[in-house]
Amino acid sequence: MLKILQKKELEAFLTGLRKSQSYFDHPEEETVKTILKNVEREKDQAVVNYTLQFDGVEMSTKELRVTKAEVEKAYKKMSKQYLGVLKTAIHKITTFHRIQKPDEFFEPLPLDAVVGQRSIPVESAGVYVPGGSAAYPSSVLMNVIPAKVAGVKRIVMVTPPKKVQGKAVIDPHILVAAAEVGVDEIYKVGGAQAIGALTFGTATIPKVDMIVGPGNLYVTLAKKLVYGLVGIDKLAGPSDVLIIADESAEPAFIAADLLAQAEHDPHSSVILVTPYPKIADKVQKEIVKQFQKLKRKAIIQKVLKENSAICLVASIKECIDVANLVAPEHLELFVSSPQRILPDIKNAGAVFMGPYSPVVLGDYMAGPNHVLPTSGGARFASPLTVYDFVKKQSFIGYSKPALKAEWEATRLFAELEGLDGHARSIDIRFK
Repeated sequence: MLKILQKKELEAFLTGLRKSQSYFDHPEEETVKTILKNVEREKDQAVVNYTLQFDGVEMSTKELRVTKAEVEKAYKKMSKQYLGVLKTAIHKITTFHRIQKPDEFFEPLPLDAVVGQRSIPVESAGVYVPGGSAAYPSSVLMNVIPAKVAGVKRIVMVTPPKKVQGKAVIDPHILVAAAEVGVDEIYKVGGAQAIGALTFGTATIPKVDMIVGPGNLYVTLAKKLVYGLVGIDKLAGPSDVLIIADESAEPAFIAADLLAQAEHDPHSSVILVTPYPKIADKVQKEIVKQFQKLKRKAIIQKVLKENSAICLVASIKECIDVANLVAPEHLELFVSSPQRILPDIKNAGAVFMGPYSPVVLGDYMAGPNHVLPTSGGARFASPLTVYDFVKKQSFIGYSKPALKAEWEATRLFAELEGLDGHARSIDIRFK
């Protein structure tokens, strides 16, 4: 059962939740820093040593890279149904991301001057795909496709291996997904050591310019520490959903969507906001009923008990206020006219409008990216897009007359800041 909160109690609940999700001054950061330093110094040897230590998989450096034979073997294990679904998802995700066009402009000015902006894709990107207890081919698609559309020349994928019959293997669904989107450079390495290899480079794994993709705590802390040496997409925290419901909402649908999000991770959070106590009560009963049918009970139970709530408010307008305060990763609108309130939603990673737009649709098949800002990050961050893989470059071209027109004003600024060398660099062109 979810705890019931009044609006005035929500802020304290959120403060505790955000503190538990924060990566600021995390106690594991020193461990991750040690791993990164060892990978920088010992390269491939550190990578294989940590893979044995953390994943229980022993292999030589020659086994790090996935071979064509391994990919071909993976294809033989795939059903036609899976391949069909995979191709459909790739088409929809690609179509959506092709609409995202980075801005470029060329602005002519008086006296034969010009300023403008170019869009240039990064040369290389590393994509981290989580391993663990499940396979995530959807992570392959959502992280690789926008990079491909952006024009990134070299895309590298890393993912932790598992030990099967004494060998290091990658889940075949992940390998096939990577092959279908054109990734042919795949390495059997996960954790902070994978982030280190992508950042510093090894004899086997050349370094990249940018790293994207979600991972566990160690992966996220590693991305935080290497930012500046490489670019990163964002620090991915636990998944979350907030649902706004009016009297027209179907309680069974709401309960199913809350439970679906709760099964992600023990640190996930789910929140229902409604002005209608009857809806809240019916959702509670549905959660109890549906919970019994699900497999990941221990995870769900922890999420519902520790990180989740039903917030009762006075109106739908107050629901919107709560949503903007929480800034959820996923926001579902179980209201009669979701289009009417959409303009008032300022802080949400992705908005799902109406009872037939569940988060699971966005996870796999709708097209928009499912890599979204978490832990309240929707206040300032965006979903993963083509733009994340594109650098902006400004350019300035002035003629002598155009520069002369700006001479005095430019020199004044330089002198005000006490930078006489700056002033002289423009003076010398005219004196």
